[in-house]
Amino acid sequence: MEIKPQAAVIPEIDQLEQGKYGPVFPKTPACYGFTIVAKVKPGRAAAIRAYGNTLAEALKGDPCLLAPLKLHYLRWVLFDDDTRFMYQGIFDTDFDKYTEDAIALFGKAGVNTAFENLEGFPEDWRTNPEAFVRFVREHHCPSFIEYGEYPYVSADEIKKALRIKDALSEMLDQLQ
Repeated sequence: MEIKPQAAVIPEIDQLEQGKYGPVFPKTPACYGFTIVAKVKPGRAAAIRAYGNTLAEALKGDPCLLAPLKLHYLRWVLFDDDTRFMYQGIFDTDFDKYTEDAIALFGKAGVNTAFENLEGFPEDWRTNPEAFVRFVREHHCPSFIEYGEYPYVSADEIKKALRIKDALSEMLDQLQ
């Protein structure tokens, strides 16, 4: 199997099929994802950083905590003197499923979201997925091109390939 890097240009929003919560962005060589840029509530940047630390600690205790989201990457950035926040997520499911899974995951775990520190984020997000989605859609900055070095490969496929690599390495070590 030959893996060739690929890029895909994302169609304009008005050219996309409509799903349950709005436009359905296509799977790209980088899989699915979104970027949110929003204003931070005054004085709440420290709470966002603290939430990041809490999430990192929770993942130490349960590395599979976010597994239902089928994530590849998350990136959180505070910028403009901590007045704005950028959230980037790359994942294997479409936007609608990711959003529903995130709400269910946080509800089940009984945890909050860093988004609560952002201006305009709905207080009833746990019981009102439409409001959560509306916030994300209103703050989403869609990409117009995406690139994948290993295109269209899921996080599960990557983990499986790494397990096979480790098993082969261990087997070769035993043969020596």
